[in-house]
Amino acid sequence: MAATALLLSAAAVVLLCLAGGSRATNVTYDHRALVIDGVRRVLVSGSIHYPRSTPDMWPGLIQKAKDGGLDVIETYVFWDIHEPVRGQYDFEGRKDLAAFVKAVADAGLYVHLRIGPYVCAEWNYGGFPLWLHFIPGVKFRTDNEPFKAEMQRFTAKVVDTMKGAGLYASQGGPIILSQIENEYGNIDSAYGAAGKAYMRWAAGMAVSLDTGVPWVMCQQADAPDPLINTCNGFYCDGFTPNSAAKPKMWTENWSGWFLSFGGAVPYRPAEDLAFAVARFYQRGGTFQNYYMYHGGTNLDRSAGGPFIATSYDYDAPIDEYGLVRQPKWGHLRDVHKAIKLCEPALIATDPSYISLGQNAEAAVYKAGSVCAAFLANIDGQSDKTVTFNGKMYKLPAWSVSILPDCKNVVLNTAQINSQVTSSEMRYLESSTVASDGSFTTPELAVSGWSYAIEPVGITKDNALTKAGLMEQINTTADASDFLWYSTSITVKGDEPYLNGSQSNLLVSSLGHVLQVYVNGKIAGSAQGSASSSLISWQKSITLVPGKNKIDLLSATVGLSNYGAFFDLVGAGITGPVKLSGPNGALDLSSAQWTYQIGLRGEDLHLYDPSEASPEWVSSNAYPINQPLIWYKTKFTAPAGDDPVAIDFTGLGKGEAWVNGQSIGRYWPTNIAPQSGCVNSCNYRGSYTSSKCLKKCGQPSQTLYHVPRSFLQPGSNDIVLFEQFGGDPSKISFVTRQTGSLCTQVSEAHPAQIDSWISSQQKMQRSGPALRLECPKEGQVISSIKFASFGTPSGTCGSYSHSECSSAQALSVVQEACIGVSSCSIPVSSNYFGDPCTGVTKSLAVEAACS
Repeated sequence: MAATALLLSAAAVVLLCLAGGSRATNVTYDHRALVIDGVRRVLVSGSIHYPRSTPDMWPGLIQKAKDGGLDVIETYVFWDIHEPVRGQYDFEGRKDLAAFVKAVADAGLYVHLRIGPYVCAEWNYGGFPLWLHFIPGVKFRTDNEPFKAEMQRFTAKVVDTMKGAGLYASQGGPIILSQIENEYGNIDSAYGAAGKAYMRWAAGMAVSLDTGVPWVMCQQADAPDPLINTCNGFYCDGFTPNSAAKPKMWTENWSGWFLSFGGAVPYRPAEDLAFAVARFYQRGGTFQNYYMYHGGTNLDRSAGGPFIATSYDYDAPIDEYGLVRQPKWGHLRDVHKAIKLCEPALIATDPSYISLGQNAEAAVYKAGSVCAAFLANIDGQSDKTVTFNGKMYKLPAWSVSILPDCKNVVLNTAQINSQVTSSEMRYLESSTVASDGSFTTPELAVSGWSYAIEPVGITKDNALTKAGLMEQINTTADASDFLWYSTSITVKGDEPYLNGSQSNLLVSSLGHVLQVYVNGKIAGSAQGSASSSLISWQKSITLVPGKNKIDLLSATVGLSNYGAFFDLVGAGITGPVKLSGPNGALDLSSAQWTYQIGLRGEDLHLYDPSEASPEWVSSNAYPINQPLIWYKTKFTAPAGDDPVAIDFTGLGKGEAWVNGQSIGRYWPTNIAPQSGCVNSCNYRGSYTSSKCLKKCGQPSQTLYHVPRSFLQPGSNDIVLFEQFGGDPSKISFVTRQTGSLCTQVSEAHPAQIDSWISSQQKMQRSGPALRLECPKEGQVISSIKFASFGTPSGTCGSYSHSECSSAQALSVVQEACIGVSSCSIPVSSNYFGDPCTGVTKSLAVEAACS
């Protein structure tokens, strides 16, 4: 390439030194790409958030990302977990950021460190620690000196920690990019001129930290030089950087969408995601990142929202449990390979565009002897046949064909060669007593349940009494989900708000969950939703002569994490709270209220089995279907290394701990709407977060991941706090396993990408082939459940033959595949005979491994 292609402004040139014996890496950029050691690079990245998994999972996740064709791992840095108390830092266990970055380096991948330190991420309070809210005079994310001082201090702490471990590329480490702020351009107009001043300050502050690598600002169209402004979204092919000297970068390609309690489960078809990726590289992009590549789990109380579910699966290529999601992972791997075959041309020049008709275009990268082309059909309905360089090409609707030599199609985004795998949740049985009185050998031994009753109302000595209703977050500082509001009234019998002994009680709350107790008995409950957390509950209650006690329990379900001034979005009971009858009303909003932060059981650490407590009662007749009860039992961990989950069907809402470690909030009674789902999602046409939904009318989440590292050999403890009421004996332990392997490949598919031979080598390419591979090391293909060559129909698990079907298909596939870990079978009439001439045929196979 021309020497001038790599020239940068002096401000963007990185001066490098050797550190720790590692070779320093020079990272700069120009208008086409990031430039690493003087070479432009086409890079594929994926987000994996270190605290949403566990350190024992990190190497496997990172290796699967590498096997999937990734060059870079991207992660946010979560301020709240690293500085839970101002000035007191925690970088241990799941919070060990340096260890995570080193694990990425050990796999030979780069890191993009998105410091923020505002992260959004559906994380509690956007990643800000709650103590920040109480700094005198603070205003978040604007030109405010108290906020800027804290933000700079933490950002510098992260940079210094990374430098101290030698982790920046300029020191020989893997970090090639850093991000400051996050999607601020989406909301900065709400902050006016002070917002723009803050953004410029943040950029300058970041550069002054001298990391030796470029900084980015995502969704910030006016990011000042030398920061690179980048795109987030479902599609970013139309994005243009704010300077001709900056590369086109995509920091968040949303692989699916997040799950909310009370919502249906979103997913994004692999064909559409692949289309978005190919379109981005087609139109000049050279760095894109999947958000998420592995979503993981919102352990503890880290989920934000409010109402973000505990699962952060995100329909990512690696699922919540750490297993590859097929065909998405495999199809994207093939897309990455196809794009990398084009890399010599992509880094050498800018694209030229050629119209191929309505809604169809070619992008050509040609420099000297190298040439690569992308042919796109952006029509959401109609397939097209186009002519390019004198040759005819069939383009399915909403697809991109990739031609690494400008002649031969190595991949089309709508044609999946990768296998499909079905995941099964295997339910494990507890120990049972047989009819003859003998004790059966259990797959999962669970002992009897102990319980402790959480008292209603105020029980702590440090309760606070004050006139009027207090907002919850300002009162609790999020030390607990729970805040009790307690007051009392004296009834003589002639009060205007009474109708006999009845009165209508109205409670209005900012949310998120409300339980009402009158004289120690539950009177009712209400909850908000992800779309509106507001609650207005009213019901006729019975009051008795004399003193009556009203206790209101308000619970949060994750704090707001997005939007202008999200930090000021309140929670809890702000009123009015009112009693009314036929002759008048009594407004209790300004009465004397007593407040208790959190639960008695939290203060007693009932969730920690290592701390003995007299509160626990062991009895065969434990209470069920009653609110505010703690439960505890022992269990034996499932054998093997398959991922483990708990099905909480039978319980209402609460939090669970395994061996003292929180696996997050559970809420299996929160049901998705009945409508809005589709039986089969058409990948063609623009994707939105509500386009492809499943599990309408069902619980948003019933299965909750228990990381293997939380378990120990032999006996384990599980503790539940049940807020609404349920029966703990109905919960089930399950393991996640791969079921069937399926693939369907047609004669019209390109050959397997690993068989690519460029036209310059003047060798004949092999035709399309079907490939099967067992997912776990040591497994072999043990059976072929279905095989058909012709025009089979159906999907994995429900394939069926048609009249056009080769009689040899099953025997041919069995001979090629049984007893081996992987097999490849040509999709050709030469191998199967021709059951119907003149018809494009396909080979469909379903297999099992053991």
